[in-house]
Amino acid sequence: MSNRYVIEALLRPAVELNTAAVAGTAAVVCVTAPWAVALAPSVSYVTAGGFAVLSIVRAREGMQVIRYRRNLRRLPRYVMTSRQIPLSKRRLFIGRGFRWTQTHTQRLRDTLRPEVAHYLQPSRLYQLARRAEEATEKRLPALSKLLNADSVLNPVRPLPPVGGNPAIHGIEPNEVDVTLDLRERVGHTVVYGTTRVGKTRLAELLITQDIRRGDTTIVFDPKGDADLLKRVWAEAHRAGRGDELTIFHLGWPDISARYNAVGRFGRVSEVASRVAGQLSGEGNSAAFREFAWRFVNIVARALVALGERPDYTLITRYVNNIADLYLRYAVKVITDKLPDLSKQIENNLKLFGEDDVPRNMQGQPDAVRIWAYEVALSSEQGQQLYDPILDGLRSAVRYDRTYFDKIVASLLPLLEKLTTGKTAELLSPDYLNMEDPRPIFDWEQVIRKKGVVYIGLDALSDSEVGSAVGNSMFADLVSVAGHIYKHGINAGLPGADDRKNPINLHCDEFNELMGDEF
Repeated sequence: MSNRYVIEALLRPAVELNTAAVAGTAAVVCVTAPWAVALAPSVSYVTAGGFAVLSIVRAREGMQVIRYRRNLRRLPRYVMTSRQIPLSKRRLFIGRGFRWTQTHTQRLRDTLRPEVAHYLQPSRLYQLARRAEEATEKRLPALSKLLNADSVLNPVRPLPPVGGNPAIHGIEPNEVDVTLDLRERVGHTVVYGTTRVGKTRLAELLITQDIRRGDTTIVFDPKGDADLLKRVWAEAHRAGRGDELTIFHLGWPDISARYNAVGRFGRVSEVASRVAGQLSGEGNSAAFREFAWRFVNIVARALVALGERPDYTLITRYVNNIADLYLRYAVKVITDKLPDLSKQIENNLKLFGEDDVPRNMQGQPDAVRIWAYEVALSSEQGQQLYDPILDGLRSAVRYDRTYFDKIVASLLPLLEKLTTGKTAELLSPDYLNMEDPRPIFDWEQVIRKKGVVYIGLDALSDSEVGSAVGNSMFADLVSVAGHIYKHGINAGLPGADDRKNPINLHCDEFNELMGDEF
């Protein structure tokens, strides 16, 4: 069968074999009994050669039809070990396949015709084997196991349990290796598919090549697929990069690495953006998100000014009790810039009582002390002191406590998700605890050393926490990318090699991670 015809007819009997059989028989007759066809021996050999060529050509065309029909109802076995995966510095191996054209669309359409349905159904022998397998499962388990054996010696072995339609691959018998130029990966790649069609297995194939190539490889796995985790671990050690591997897993906090999603930033306002960015911004929630952003920004700026690294635990603590942060920061600023004001504050503390505190500030911890500071800072001497962070904290503590709680009502549930149980130890690491063997990593460090990172979010156990953690980690990674765009990976350090370092990001179930920052 030739491809030169506009209209193909491959779902039909292989009639070419009839011609091949007749021509082959004629060739044999011309050689063995030329007298039967009234040919001289000298002429019969030439005629036999012509019949033989015709028989071979037609037999080849007939076998193409049979092979095409056979491919439509079977899934060819394609197995590759990890070491057999080809590695290239220029191209990415994706698997075997073919370029889809109009011809393949027409072929797939032809398989839907009712008159060719019998070409797509398994053979009678295969169907008989499946019925026998079910019937003997309890009576003759040995026979049932033999019929179900996945071996080349079993002519009726069952199709692999991968689902899908064999016809999609069968319409092109001649598949080839498919590769992608590495320079095209900057445009991103998305893979769609239902369950059990091989999305994660394809991810394993790509991750394996990235690890062996020596590039920075980051894997986000919301569900925490054990096979994917084992594959990343195995490939990192096979490539001699075991020391560069970092595993962060919410399901195994005792052995997981630790990470502070808001501890590294270019501008302190990024902390508030990463936290408030996970809140709903639709409808009436937009105003509450803006207020939440402002309060987190006030807290973060104050913490940085006090020489402390922000984390979720500290932010939660001071959002719940911003008065404590106000007093700490006010003491520092007054001591550094206007120490004479301290005497006035001490006098105010001796004079004021609970009844002197304005109603809107009552109910706060240390309300009298806060009011003593407020009176001193509002005095003529206190007005000489201007500090934008202190002004932000002062505005926060002036709010009525009930009103303040309403404003941050949408923020507190999010912070609770990120600071509950052992999750708090992972996301708010204690940098001074030298007895904790779990490493602390950040994206900039990982990218500089060309590391391999696996992120397991255990979303099947707790989807809310998994989504919140994954989104915050991804937002931090986007921030690092912005820093690299501006300053390079080594931030202009003298003597540093600042050539481009490919960063390969693999996100399984990406809908769980994607936020506005993407």
